[in-house]
Amino acid sequence: MRWDNLGESPSALFGTDVVSRTIDTPEFRGITFHEVRARSIVNRVPGASRMPFEWTVNPYRGCSHACVYCFARKTHSYLDLDTGQGFDSQIVVKVNAPELLRRELSGRRWRGDHIAMGTNVDCYQRAEGRYRLMPGIIAALRDHANPFSILTKGTLILRDLPLLQQAAEATDVGISVSVGFLDHELWRTVEPGTPAPDRRLDVVRTLTAHGIPCGVLMAPVIPFLGDAPDQLRATVRAIAEAGAGSVTPLVLHLRPGAREWFMAWLGQHHPHLVRRYTTMYADGAYAPKWYQRRITRQVHELAAEYGIGPARPGEARRIPPPDTAPGPAGNPGDEASDRPAEPTQLTLI
Repeated sequence: MRWDNLGESPSALFGTDVVSRTIDTPEFRGITFHEVRARSIVNRVPGASRMPFEWTVNPYRGCSHACVYCFARKTHSYLDLDTGQGFDSQIVVKVNAPELLRRELSGRRWRGDHIAMGTNVDCYQRAEGRYRLMPGIIAALRDHANPFSILTKGTLILRDLPLLQQAAEATDVGISVSVGFLDHELWRTVEPGTPAPDRRLDVVRTLTAHGIPCGVLMAPVIPFLGDAPDQLRATVRAIAEAGAGSVTPLVLHLRPGAREWFMAWLGQHHPHLVRRYTTMYADGAYAPKWYQRRITRQVHELAAEYGIGPARPGEARRIPPPDTAPGPAGNPGDEASDRPAEPTQLTLI
């Protein structure tokens, strides 16, 4: 592992005082936590990414949600860690994230720009139940009246509902929950470490009922497995019934690091689809534009039918519609930086 290399130069991400812990309890069995002290926590997004925000905070690297399609898998290779099982079970924890954020927000050069969270890995994955970094992070943002947004699949966000309400009284707060489909069999194999889709929709329902605006990223729409008209309709209807303020469909994309892991999963669970995927994604990480546009049109028509709409630029959620951004990025070695040439899809958790 490349902790030493990352800790020696002036631009190093972490110090060299790394503590690795393997916790032998049922909820964390098989997971190793690498506790590090980060050198910085507010990461600037390069202008070339075309994202609607400029700054991100990511307290974790690696994610026990274990989504087989997760674009952030590639970032684990920067530490010489495996982008497959290692990404799911070797979790880097920036234990000083709350105090470091508070210090950086107090800096003379910080201008109070919007900060996005959950753009690399989920900040409400299971590790958050042990390390409780998000309450300190939200409190720091609240105390500085700094606008922020959170994208998550985690129901643990409800633990911090009082803090989110307090923050919303002081600044612009936007929450998005990722729900791409309702199929439980598909969920169990493609997103095995996440809460079930209906539980995530309960998060939308609860946040909305408590005055926290909440949109849904219908992500990912998985070709040939979750894109049938009746599947799209059922998902959009459930999103609407949960009270979401918006729905934004995002078609599956397969960037290096995730592509290999996803295709191995596909060959095991749906071998008859391997050739179709090879053809569909022959030109790169993204599905053909005609397919993306078809899915977007179908979902938007269903959303209009059920009385909700897509997220629009400028709304509190700060999540762009597809075709406006290729995905999150950050400092080299910390955020995903291998952006595709064609900006056709927002990346997701």
